[in-house]
Amino acid sequence: MHKQSKQRGFTLIEIMVVMVILGLLVAIVAPNIMGRSDQAKVTIAETQLKNIQSALDLYRLDNSHYPSTQQGLEALVSKPSGSPEPNNWNPDGYLKSVPEDPWGNQFQYVSPGTEGPYDLYSYGADGQEGGDGDAADISVWKTKG
Repeated sequence: MHKQSKQRGFTLIEIMVVMVILGLLVAIVAPNIMGRSDQAKVTIAETQLKNIQSALDLYRLDNSHYPSTQQGLEALVSKPSGSPEPNNWNPDGYLKSVPEDPWGNQFQYVSPGTEGPYDLYSYGADGQEGGDGDAADISVWKTKG
């Protein structure tokens, strides 16, 4: 006597129910994940600004002034020329390199600044001055941390 094994597959209705459930999950979860990616870049930019700010503060402690706009953030990596001259510039520098913001753009630096002793900011996702949301400018003086 042969025992017949009964193989049972999925019915079309069962497959359709699973597809609908998966579709609903994607529709609910995907926008949340996508939005977090943009917010993560803003948080990274804010952290980078704070790191640059710390390096600028160390530069000022050593040299009694911040780099000029012309000397720029590169003054944190290699000894700048021009005025004001950094008399006690640290031979090891203050940063290994000047980072780009998470969108691949240069941070903006102006000294003296309008918001503080200098202005240090990123133009945000759009790479242009102004903007809203993720495209808004991110200033070291207006970060959350």
